[in-house]
Amino acid sequence: MKSARIPMAPVMTTSLSTVTLLAYSLFGLPLALVALPVYVFVPQFYATQFGLSLSIIGGTLLLTRLFDAFIDPAIGLWIDKRKASSGYPLFILVALPLLIFGFICLFNPPESAIPRASSGHATDGLQSLLPLLWFAISLLVVYLGFSLATIAHQSWGAALTQARGERARLSAMREAAGLVGVIIAAALPGLFGINALTVTFVVSLLIAAFILLRYVPAATKTGIDTLIKTATNTVSNPAANTAPFSWASIVSPFRLPTFRWLFGIFMLNGIAAAIPATLFLFFANDRLGLPQYAGLFLIVYFVAAALSMPIWVNLAKRKGEKTAWLIALCLAIAAFVWAYFLPHGAINGYAIICMISGFALGADLALPPALLVAVIAKAGDIGKREGAYFGLWSWATKMNLALAAGIALPLLEQLGYTPGTANPQGLHALAISYALVPCGLKAIAALLLWRAPLRDV
Repeated sequence: MKSARIPMAPVMTTSLSTVTLLAYSLFGLPLALVALPVYVFVPQFYATQFGLSLSIIGGTLLLTRLFDAFIDPAIGLWIDKRKASSGYPLFILVALPLLIFGFICLFNPPESAIPRASSGHATDGLQSLLPLLWFAISLLVVYLGFSLATIAHQSWGAALTQARGERARLSAMREAAGLVGVIIAAALPGLFGINALTVTFVVSLLIAAFILLRYVPAATKTGIDTLIKTATNTVSNPAANTAPFSWASIVSPFRLPTFRWLFGIFMLNGIAAAIPATLFLFFANDRLGLPQYAGLFLIVYFVAAALSMPIWVNLAKRKGEKTAWLIALCLAIAAFVWAYFLPHGAINGYAIICMISGFALGADLALPPALLVAVIAKAGDIGKREGAYFGLWSWATKMNLALAAGIALPLLEQLGYTPGTANPQGLHALAISYALVPCGLKAIAALLLWRAPLRDV
């Protein structure tokens, strides 16, 4: 059966309207409601509620992330090959049920998956395995939906504008909406519980998706019913209008030296950010002894990032994205290294560190995607192969988180750290892993960025 054709909007390189920017960016909010819980709340949730060890949680996060990350380039290529006939809205629609179902399952396992001991005896092997299986399968469903939605959304944004000022403005607004989602995700569980976060995610996802499809070019000429029919057609006949996938097509962006430089810097800096994100709750709870302020610290961090966005965008317009990002990396290192020296109960000192490093985070979020759009545009691939680039970009993002969880958590356990304990050796290992290791990686990323041939892209 032939797919219904969805007209693609013409590429826009002029100034985008405020309505278009807001309608496009808003979808980043519910996506952030998925991202933060998965890499911040999930490790502690399954460690404390279900008795899974840090090694098991870290290994599961690593394996599921590896599986998910390696399908991202294929998703990007699939989007590139189908967007001419289906448009980006199709992929958003396909992603919605995966995101909703997977997220609900992740934080709401059935009673049978909760390990229990009865009559003084330990739980049997099968019952102990159920939480792990539920955890892994739910993660895979969430990751698949998140990949599809994120790659389609970012590729769609790249097709909207390539003007130097506008690309930073668009990515900044998208990431600012994501930061609002992160702040909500940080505050809701502590105030109202994880179920409130689930309800907020589902409602905001549906509203944001409707606004995206209705008001952003490439969706306005197509009704929702037509999109649903096209989605059904795609599932029933996935080979329609597509060429065979090839490894050469998936990795073709690596032929560009500018992309290789940017990709390597993004990977290093991403790992540097993912390690403290994964260890944040453990550091706040056990090293600082301030579990009651964990949500507040996250809010300070992400509010500072949101407020810094206009400053970084303005600096990027005047000095270029590369220079602005390099300044932000140096600022982040200068601030975050002091986390290693914080004593127990240092609420004010840690809040200041969160504020300054959060300010630098605004550049980390807004500028690398803008640089990527510049690389794609200079290669002449706008409107042709954005999905291939953003598929690899999504792969890098997930590999960062996978490596952070899969290496840092088991290593900490081997070094003597156990959540909820005050072992001096373990807490010292936690401080090194949380503060010094990320700063070292970020310093290498800054050095590479300084040397990278990205000034003229």
